[in-house]
Amino acid sequence: MSDLTALLRERGLRSTPHRRAVLYALAERPHVTANEVASAVARTASGPGAVTELSRQGLYNVLEDLRRVGLVRSIEPAGSPALFELQAGDNHHHAICRSCGAVQDVPCSIGAAPCLDAPSVGGFVPDEAEIVFWGRCAACATSL
Repeated sequence: MSDLTALLRERGLRSTPHRRAVLYALAERPHVTANEVASAVARTASGPGAVTELSRQGLYNVLEDLRRVGLVRSIEPAGSPALFELQAGDNHHHAICRSCGAVQDVPCSIGAAPCLDAPSVGGFVPDEAEIVFWGRCAACATSL
């Protein structure tokens, strides 16, 4: 937990039990919904160093604080709730299975942001592109 405390402080945030619990939950399992983060935090709410109960609004506040300082990334696949993961800083994208919903990281094809050449639009300068590949994972593709 001391590494999480240092990480939070480096980003200008106080190290609270809730923030550490959310970061720990996301480190254990990426690509999860806020509900799944809440369940993971609730499971760690017993035992030494346990966090106190985290309200739904408190959870969203923590996720937004962590996203704002670049520790957490959210992706919002069409027709699905937002998914959260630790920000890896590696400019990766995602492949999502239409059948089972599994999410896999996909490396950027060119290695540097923004990955795509956007058309010039009134001086707009893109610095990131989010790409989601939709299809079927290997397990679902073979079960068709």
